[in-house]
Amino acid sequence: MRGAALLACLGLVGCAAPPSAGGGGIVSMNPCADAVLVELVPASRIAAISHYSMRADSSSIPLEVAHRFRGNNGTAEEVIGMKPDLVIASSFTPPSTREAFARAGLKVLYVGIPPSIEESKAQVTELAAAVGEPAKGAALNARIDAAVAAARWQGPPAPALLWIGGNLVTGGATLLDDLMAHAGFSNQAAHYGLTHTAHLPMEQVIADPPRVMLAPEGAAHDSDSRAATLRKRAIAETGMRVTQAQFARNLVNCGGPVIPAALARLATIRRSVR
Repeated sequence: MRGAALLACLGLVGCAAPPSAGGGGIVSMNPCADAVLVELVPASRIAAISHYSMRADSSSIPLEVAHRFRGNNGTAEEVIGMKPDLVIASSFTPPSTREAFARAGLKVLYVGIPPSIEESKAQVTELAAAVGEPAKGAALNARIDAAVAAARWQGPPAPALLWIGGNLVTGGATLLDDLMAHAGFSNQAAHYGLTHTAHLPMEQVIADPPRVMLAPEGAAHDSDSRAATLRKRAIAETGMRVTQAQFARNLVNCGGPVIPAALARLATIRRSVR
């Protein structure tokens, strides 16, 4: 009876089989790799995903999907104990952890943070090759290309700030910066001279405001709520002509399969701004 239930489970999309006693499968320590993996391979091949994907403020996959999998905290002991066929880890994995994986004889793919759409597509191709699913990787990249074409803006760009959370914004040299440019926005944070993820004081925004402010939906933390309140007060009291729009938190963390949804949302916002 239990065997029949397990077979029924494996027949469902997104239903993960528990790792066998002998190990095997893919262990991902990277939340952005998690998002790509669930697109490329059946759930039964994924032994564990990153604990970051279990949290609303850092996951790029629906939580109900993430919670079907075993999570891992990224420690060498934990991952080695699973005896996976493949580990996908971040390029900033500590040297001690890398050495432990090498001593254990694990096959590991280290992935970075792609700063552009094209580099994100290259990472999809790399991951797809590593898991033996190049055709699915090509199909995902075709979806990204279609989203880029659909979101392309022909007119002048609108200066915009994309708040990630609290007083953090995305600056230049980032994937989000590239997405904004394709959808018809110029990144005001880059105009301020900021790169990557950076803290931005509201005083600078008031002195040189953007045309649009994009911020996460809801408040995952008290700091987000306070920052949102401060922005609204600043706009109301200074009379800044700024359009505010919601940009979901799960669209700011990763690329790959997140890109089509992020571009679609940005394009919708851009069409609403005169």
